Amino acid sequence: MKKNELILIIDFGGQYNQLIARRVRECNVYSEVVPFDISIEKIKEKNPKGIIFTGGPASVYGDDSPKCSKEIFELGIPILGICYGMQLMTYTLNGNVARATKREYGTTDVNIDNTSLLFKGFNNTNGFLMSHTDYVETLPDGFKNIGYTSSCPNAAIENKERKLYGIQFHPEVNNSINGTQVIRNFLYNICNCSGDWTMSSFVQDSIKVLKEKIGDKKALCALSGGVDSSVAAVLLSKAIGKNLTCIFVDHGLLRKNEGDEVEEIFTKQYDINFIRVNAKDRFLEKLAGVTDPEKKRKIIGEEFIRVFEAEAKKLGTIDFLVQGTIYPDVIESGLGKGAVIKSHHNVGGLPDYVDFKEIVEPLKSLFKDEVRKTGLELGIPENLVYRQPFPGPGLAIRIIGDITEEKLDILKEADYIFREEISNSGLHKNINQYFAVLTNLRSVGVMGDERTYDYTLALRAVETTDFMTGVWSKIPYEVLEKVSSRIVNEVKHINRVVYDITSKPPATIEWE
Repeated sequence: MKKNELILIIDFGGQYNQLIARRVRECNVYSEVVPFDISIEKIKEKNPKGIIFTGGPASVYGDDSPKCSKEIFELGIPILGICYGMQLMTYTLNGNVARATKREYGTTDVNIDNTSLLFKGFNNTNGFLMSHTDYVETLPDGFKNIGYTSSCPNAAIENKERKLYGIQFHPEVNNSINGTQVIRNFLYNICNCSGDWTMSSFVQDSIKVLKEKIGDKKALCALSGGVDSSVAAVLLSKAIGKNLTCIFVDHGLLRKNEGDEVEEIFTKQYDINFIRVNAKDRFLEKLAGVTDPEKKRKIIGEEFIRVFEAEAKKLGTIDFLVQGTIYPDVIESGLGKGAVIKSHHNVGGLPDYVDFKEIVEPLKSLFKDEVRKTGLELGIPENLVYRQPFPGPGLAIRIIGDITEEKLDILKEADYIFREEISNSGLHKNINQYFAVLTNLRSVGVMGDERTYDYTLALRAVETTDFMTGVWSKIPYEVLEKVSSRIVNEVKHINRVVYDITSKPPATIEWE
């Protein structure tokens, strides 16, 4: 990929770190997240136009807190420190960081010096999200104050000569008003970026790299029919043509009619070698009696690979395995320094031994919205690009507890009704992800004159732009009422429907 302009985002463990990368890319500058212990030599090798220090939960004066070399400030590269990043900059350059007497959390009015290049175009006061316990008490030599709040005397600082900037607030989150403009000002006013990174350049560069990498060798794509694997498949198809074979493993855990829909799309709309493997019985046998969601993911991930290996041997020599892994998959699987939120079948669930020369993940650096833009650039139909996201393990992680064929049939019918009514009401354009979860809870009900003791079904609908954070969707009561009525009347063994009104965080989008 073309990386003439690169912003390095040095990760100190904060919860919003990946959003910073996304905001930088929204400004048409490529960004890359690296761990805090990256070497100075590696930074020089990457030759970034600018560096952003992220936030983090530690205190800079703690013995085990993540630090960086003082030498990074001598490279002549512009640096923006956010929250912990600002405190670390201060601490490393001999300023003073102290425990605040009053913690700030939430959107706070910050009085700013709008003559600073960082705040060009802003009013004198702007609302930004604060989330900190420590604060900068004394500035390092050469720095001046460019922002303060009623309880934080140094909410923003700068050393204009050395192009070093620090802000106590989080401009990357939606709670900050015009927060992305702060990042844009850093990129264009301070780092002098030209902004030449777009999804069209990503597509062109990726096709070129894939052609060079794979050449005339054979690649096998793990096609699930979801947005990510579909975009990966078409991208590879553009690069290597008929040297790509797509294997669609129908594990029996897909939504109603979905297996047939996937086959129709990829056999009729694309000139791709397509193989469908019906492996439902194999997966259900492996999953029998398994209730732990992480075990489900691991089992499904390993079975996927084993099926691919078996099919690959039928095809002859296959050098590359292609997967639709995207950036949030990597982040949430806890690779690197982060905590594991959940493992993904195409990241954390891979077995140690894989019988392919190499795994290719062309979308690994992209967020979900960037994947969709890539799909449109590739000419993939809009209805496929914007279809509902669906996890690799499928309905296995939307059935709480053990998985049986009966439970699968129940959930498929209920989920189909929910999605149909959302579409009928026109809400599908505004809700980014919506689905049903079959809980393991049974409760008493009455149907006709008879007592029932059947499953409780949960409905989940979330509005989000990046799938890293999200808010529950305020579906009108009349729509929820119709969905509930249809499900309990049309689907056997469900006698209660509930609606999940939890946002992300603290919850994840999926239940497991």
